[in-house]
Amino acid sequence: MHILNSLDKAPGGNGDRKNLDTCSIVIFGASGDLTARKLIPALYHLFKENQMPATFRVVGFARREKTDAVWRQELRTALEQFSRTHPVDNAVWAAFADNIFYCVGDLTDDAAYSKLEARLSAFGDPALRENLLFYLAISPSQFGEVVEQVHRSQLLKREGPGWQRIVVEKPFGHDLASAHKLNHELTRYANESQVFRIDHYLGKETVQNILMFRFSNSIFERLWTRESVDHIQITVSEKIGVGERGGYYEEAGALRDMVQNHMLQVLSLIAMEPPVSLEAESVRDEKVKLLKSIRPLTSEDVARQIVRGQYFAGAVGGQPRPGYRQETKVKPDSNVETFAALKLFIDNWRWSGVPFYLRTGKNLPMSASEVRIQFRPTPNVLFAAQCGTQLDANALTLRLQPNEGISLHFNGKVPGMSLGMRPVRMHFSYDSEFGAYTPEAYERLLLEAIAGDATLFIRHDEVETAWKIADSIRTGWEGKPLTNREFYAAGTWGPIAADDLLATLGHTWHEPQVIK
Repeated sequence: MHILNSLDKAPGGNGDRKNLDTCSIVIFGASGDLTARKLIPALYHLFKENQMPATFRVVGFARREKTDAVWRQELRTALEQFSRTHPVDNAVWAAFADNIFYCVGDLTDDAAYSKLEARLSAFGDPALRENLLFYLAISPSQFGEVVEQVHRSQLLKREGPGWQRIVVEKPFGHDLASAHKLNHELTRYANESQVFRIDHYLGKETVQNILMFRFSNSIFERLWTRESVDHIQITVSEKIGVGERGGYYEEAGALRDMVQNHMLQVLSLIAMEPPVSLEAESVRDEKVKLLKSIRPLTSEDVARQIVRGQYFAGAVGGQPRPGYRQETKVKPDSNVETFAALKLFIDNWRWSGVPFYLRTGKNLPMSASEVRIQFRPTPNVLFAAQCGTQLDANALTLRLQPNEGISLHFNGKVPGMSLGMRPVRMHFSYDSEFGAYTPEAYERLLLEAIAGDATLFIRHDEVETAWKIADSIRTGWEGKPLTNREFYAAGTWGPIAADDLLATLGHTWHEPQVIK
């Protein structure tokens, strides 16, 4: 399955429906929040859009005692809240629910897996027993146990009959050592090609469009080099604070929560070389190659190139917010970062000398994700000399969320007798061009997992390479308390130290704009 073909054949697209094998989808952790909020709504919408296999079953596996009918009703109630379309179509739900079943079992109980095997065999169709998608909506600490158990019960095999795939959620470890251990556990009884590591960010339509935009438009592709690009900024800002996730955040921080996965994934797509083909492994090879080209960071480099921050009490949108150290389950003297800014360099032919700035944080003025490619300024003659600061450098902004689209920033003459200049914007909006329909990330990712296309999933060496980068940063931070220049008020764009980071090369942050 090619990634560009998959864009045409997406739910709501104009392409043909995918040819998908009859299969069963087994969800471990069926009583959890992820299942109710994301997985079942995604499967329901795929079914509604006629994108599911002609014959399929969804089997929930969890400890709580309940019948098929009870679980179906719970999921129906949740769908009313979490469906992206309202109201829920009763006829579609009824047909979909006929394929939903529940299996009571403890993840550590051998007998429970025998019961699961019997349930799958009872469906009658051999393909429903042999083609299996195991979705591990459980703690990573339980992955190894489940993989071993489904293998011992003859449900997971490296080679046929049929196919078996394992889908796992992040976090993929909390450092390089734990990620390596987790990868070993996942591939102890399965091939790497059977493991699908989900980063929901890669399921977003606009993130996928990065490759399409880069490699199918010659006017931009030839500008995507150090000769034309001055620097690149990637911003993922969150308007929300840590809230009730203080306990988790004390262990993770912004670096582990956002940079190591989402942001490095976007960076790899923005900067990677063209793959030799659109096959999954070719695309993933180039992403790994790019991550390995990021200049290694010593402790001295971390001090110069990486900034962390932590919010104190302030207001976001006029609403008061407590400081991070006042949040639930947070230590009163915590040094955990709620903001991170990085200046990275990629040591390859295309990007040599071009700084890549990454920024993410909690309790910022707005929630937005965008990539800004800032082009080199024109020579300081003619208009540049005459207009001075009025003449802005050209830039291309890829808006990932919200208001997904692409903007080109250039200079235009202000109407009138004088030679006035003003930066202007030419904007493409996904909603305006293609309509408001955009599939949820989980719809895309589940569909690709069922189809066996791993393009949008993360390979083991990708995970481990990203952790090497994150670990080097954490080593540089170790034992160093936050400084005054690293604190920022909730509702602002981050600490002063983040501005200092760009000022060393004469750059400034460009804040995401509200696009109407």
